[in-house]
Amino acid sequence: MQLKWLEWAKQIQAISQTGLAYSKDMYDLERFQMLRDLSAEILHEYTEVETEKIRNLFAFEEGYATPKVDIRAVVFQEGKLLLVREKLDGAWALPGGWADIGLSPKEVAVKEVREEAGLEVAATRLLAVLDKKFHDHPPAPSHVYKMFISCQIVGGEAKEGMETLQVGFFAEDELPELSLERNTLAQVKRMFEYGRNPDLEIMLD
Repeated sequence: MQLKWLEWAKQIQAISQTGLAYSKDMYDLERFQMLRDLSAEILHEYTEVETEKIRNLFAFEEGYATPKVDIRAVVFQEGKLLLVREKLDGAWALPGGWADIGLSPKEVAVKEVREEAGLEVAATRLLAVLDKKFHDHPPAPSHVYKMFISCQIVGGEAKEGMETLQVGFFAEDELPELSLERNTLAQVKRMFEYGRNPDLEIMLD
């Protein structure tokens, strides 16, 4: 669940980013930059990620501060759920990633399954929109909304992609080690509930 220090650091970062985007006063700009640096130092202190790396991450964030959007595709085959093994951490996740400019959420879900698992799918239904702060993900500098979209296989062949090591379908009682940065056990189990009962209400934080 959301840690207080992480919530404060993100709020400081959001205030500084918006201030840097809209303020015209040189002294205010200096103060907002100090706030951005303070936020980076807080994150470094508690996450052990290099301060310079965090500063660089923040430096690319411009304009009014808004949450990032992460999209995950939920694909079942004979009651088993599609997962991909990520190269970054060696753990398993629902295919997905950051939303792309110019693509709709459904288009992103289709693209991510093709790129990470080799399968062609049709995106059919929104299952959940979750705020990462309410779930047991590791601390991260960005405020993230996660969208889970049900997809049906229409073609292709299961195979790893540039960002994945393996592709597999798993029953609920045989789940591999999950990439908690991308999806938690509770979230994956919720997707199995949708697999058993497609008429469940959309889950919304």
